[in-house]
Amino acid sequence: MLEGRRILVTGGSRGIGAVTVETLVREGATVALHYGRSREAALRIAERLGPRVVAIGEDLERPGAGRRLWERVVEELRWVDGVVLNAAVVRAVPLFDDDDEGWDRSWDATLQVNLKAAADLARAALAHFLKRQQGVVVAIASRAAFRGDDPEMLSYAASKAGLVALTRSIARAYAREGVRAYVVAPGFVETEMAAQSLGDPAVRARVVAEIPIGELARPEDVAEVTAFLLSGRAPHLTGATLDINGASYIR
Repeated sequence: MLEGRRILVTGGSRGIGAVTVETLVREGATVALHYGRSREAALRIAERLGPRVVAIGEDLERPGAGRRLWERVVEELRWVDGVVLNAAVVRAVPLFDDDDEGWDRSWDATLQVNLKAAADLARAALAHFLKRQQGVVVAIASRAAFRGDDPEMLSYAASKAGLVALTRSIARAYAREGVRAYVVAPGFVETEMAAQSLGDPAVRARVVAEIPIGELARPEDVAEVTAFLLSGRAPHLTGATLDINGASYIR
């Protein structure tokens, strides 16, 4: 499905990103696996999957990281057919019980990684795609962008809502130039990050009870949808949001 395609996946060293890298390689793609601080995990994945994976580190919390990452990816791959904007941080902060400094740090880091770095990367990718008259952007957003989240997760929900607006704007602006852009919006996904936040069995039971299908989504669910969108088989779906949440949020 993806033979000959060259794709960048941000946050590809664990969770949804790692499974997406594996899925894309299985489908024939060459993948630039971006990692932030999980160098060893990224190198293990690259070694296991073989020469069609190149691991590239860049701390997206640093200003300008999105642009630097793109330059390094193009240097390695020469051209890029698709970008998966998956990297994200979750910095929960109490709405009222924390000091202003902690609040500011949470918002600054979350918006920098989840939105600003993604926008910088998308901007660089668009210049590349427009020259080639083709390219695909898949943004991994969240159910939280549409239905909101808990009070300590305001920065996360807001950053994902911004990512949705960014992706839809790209779709509208550049469809005639061959660029496609899609949003994938998971609910809770069975990842290491989810395991940490759902460590209390009572909390996990409450979360699962809110999901009509009766279980958290698998990373593979997100990865398979992402691979399909990158394949170019659904051009008129550009601008759409695909919900992967077991019917816990229906629009």
